[in-house]
Amino acid sequence: MLDISKLSSQYDVRFMGQSDADEILALCLQNTQYYRYCGKQPSRELIINDLNMTPPGIELSCKYYVGFYDADGLVAIMDLIDGYPGSDYGYIGFFMMNQQLQGNQIGSGIIREVCRYLKQAGYTAVRLGIDKGNPQSTHFWKKNGFVVVKEVERDGWTALVAEKTLSSNPLYPPGQPPK
Repeated sequence: MLDISKLSSQYDVRFMGQSDADEILALCLQNTQYYRYCGKQPSRELIINDLNMTPPGIELSCKYYVGFYDADGLVAIMDLIDGYPGSDYGYIGFFMMNQQLQGNQIGSGIIREVCRYLKQAGYTAVRLGIDKGNPQSTHFWKKNGFVVVKEVERDGWTALVAEKTLSSNPLYPPGQPPK
């Protein structure tokens, strides 16, 4: 079980749920480029669905949909899955910054702190998917040390599966999670 208070020393990290859907939607509506590439439009229904969605075989108790807050409000949101695709992995299902704060290294700082905590907690890697062709997302994740390990096509959408190795595990080489 993750301790979300340790995901950031800079921000107050809080669980987000259905009662936060309007606040999440407001942040998502600012980020039009992301939605242009993923082929969806942000809506309250989409947010509520995402709050309750997990990868196959993963229980909802392993999902940490959190907000990073400062004194002015919501800075970023993250959907973090504990133990996917393997028990020593974290999976970032979604990460989005307040658009007004982008370009100031705040997002990179959040990712650094999340990865630092996961490493201290014994995780060997963090994995995520990037919309293929989205130059902003691809640049952000590569700049933060994530390496594309494969492409996956699903329902006409192509994702670049990217991974950041946190610590070495002799049983599993980078890019190859436990089965």
